[in-house]
Amino acid sequence: MNPLVAPDSRAADGRTALSVNLNKVALLRNTRHLGIPSVLRAAEQVVAAGAQGLTVHPRPDERHIRASDVRELDAWLRERPHIEFNIEGNPFHNLMDFVREVRPHQATFVPDSVGQFTSDHGWSLPDDLERLRPLIAEARDLGVRVSLFMDPLPEAMHWAREAGADRVELYTEGYACAHGTPRQDAVLAQYVQAARAALAVGLGVNAGHDLNRANLTGFLRAVPGVLEVSIGHALIADALELGYTETVRDYQRAIQRAFMPA
Repeated sequence: MNPLVAPDSRAADGRTALSVNLNKVALLRNTRHLGIPSVLRAAEQVVAAGAQGLTVHPRPDERHIRASDVRELDAWLRERPHIEFNIEGNPFHNLMDFVREVRPHQATFVPDSVGQFTSDHGWSLPDDLERLRPLIAEARDLGVRVSLFMDPLPEAMHWAREAGADRVELYTEGYACAHGTPRQDAVLAQYVQAARAALAVGLGVNAGHDLNRANLTGFLRAVPGVLEVSIGHALIADALELGYTETVRDYQRAIQRAFMPA
């Protein structure tokens, strides 16, 4: 792919773009040695159904996405430059190897430990600022957009910009856990404030983690300027019942509802 001509991850009609995280497809495949389900076939189907991007998070232990998956997807996406490729990971582990080799459209820097079960917190800024800054600069020099995985802390957005990031990805598990409870509005307000703070300093806003068909519309209605949502676990779980095509279409309908008049 041409890293210097990255697509705008907002959908063509101005709505939030949907990037499908393929990790759980790989996780299921890795329980046997048969090569099924296929990560590439999943990519083909979700893109055909209308996903604007693909996300992978290749951890050092390769418990789900493997280096070979990243390379296979990269080769396939080179023929489809309008589909965004987002690679997540810790830049102090193995992420930068993929950034240098593949040069995806976007690299999402996530502060995971090597054996971490799943991403569960954002960067601590300004504490992590100086060690992040040179790696962000390197990625951007390669033509790769950088997004920092962040908790919804308005005061941290200034520091994310100071580190050189292009975007932040708001870690949305807190919202997902509060959804449908008396805490929902108060928690959602934190995301609104964080997004406004990010936009005020010139950062783009992404979001992800535990977003699903039930909570996605409400989040996007409230939180301003979300360019892209990355959704994996819930979407792949839904696809087990509905199939990839209908699942992606249903998530796109949830996004569309957020942009309709109330």
